[in-house]
Amino acid sequence: MAAVLRGSRYLVGRCCKHADFAFVSTRSMASKTPVGFVGLGNMGNPMAKNLLQHGYPVIATDVFPESCKEVQELGAQIVDNPAEVADKADRIITMLPSSPNVIEVYTGPNGILKKVKKGSLLIDSSTIDPSVSKEMAAAAEKMGAVFMDAPVSGGVGAASSAKLTFMVGGAEEEFTAAKELLSCMGANVVYCGQVGTGQAAKICNNMLLAIGMIGTSETMNLGIRLGLDPKLLAKILNMSSGRCWSSDTYNPVPGVMEGVPSGNNYQGGFGTQLMAKDLGLAQNTATNTKTPVPLGSLAHQIYRMMCARGYATKDFSSVFQFLREEEGQQ
Repeated sequence: MAAVLRGSRYLVGRCCKHADFAFVSTRSMASKTPVGFVGLGNMGNPMAKNLLQHGYPVIATDVFPESCKEVQELGAQIVDNPAEVADKADRIITMLPSSPNVIEVYTGPNGILKKVKKGSLLIDSSTIDPSVSKEMAAAAEKMGAVFMDAPVSGGVGAASSAKLTFMVGGAEEEFTAAKELLSCMGANVVYCGQVGTGQAAKICNNMLLAIGMIGTSETMNLGIRLGLDPKLLAKILNMSSGRCWSSDTYNPVPGVMEGVPSGNNYQGGFGTQLMAKDLGLAQNTATNTKTPVPLGSLAHQIYRMMCARGYATKDFSSVFQFLREEEGQQ
């Protein structure tokens, strides 16, 4: 039903640019139809909750049944696999850990494309290789469905408060339909271009984020060794030219800020293992495009070392703790 309504909405738009009342009416009607959600982990769980809070019936699944309990208690219908989600909903959002997971969820034996309906809108908010997004889009097109990549920035906190930033790649004429759903989960929904460009933007962002976090951690550690109070140093940095997100919003030094992973033994937040994965994606694309990224390469090496030293499940800001342990100060 949603696919029919989406199609009629764009037909109205093409035939009469001024028929805004028709656009709003069909969009409102489409909003009442179910939305599928696959992947209820640290990010997917609060995202699905926000859809429920906006009145969308949600049909969800996760490879770990226990991850479904919270959204089920809030009214979501839980099914056994992605194919069943596709059988019951023609607007589906996926939020998965890696490229292999996305390939399995879409094209596996119980994948979405086994039962996808023609005209369905498939939005993948995982962070994966742009080439995989393009492969999934081609596979979906063969089934008469539309695939868009829409990775996010903002972390678990932004997911919970519906303040994520979505970077969207795909057919421009489908962006309005995607934005309708994504706006329930984020404060910023940005169209980047064709399929894969959302992933490209996300990979670039996370490479800069990793470099900035390492730089902030090195700077804070040096200042502490020189006798500066960490809170004072952070205050000075944040009113000076060295200010950045890692210093003023997500400071890696325990005790400097409240409500961030560094104040909770680096629990929660964005895992070191996931950051290492994203930096690996950046390295692969840099190699393929022959783009020099020396600092990105060093950041990748550091986060891979951290994973090997027991930091894999800790927040990526634990690079500060890693540096302290490396110098024997822990």
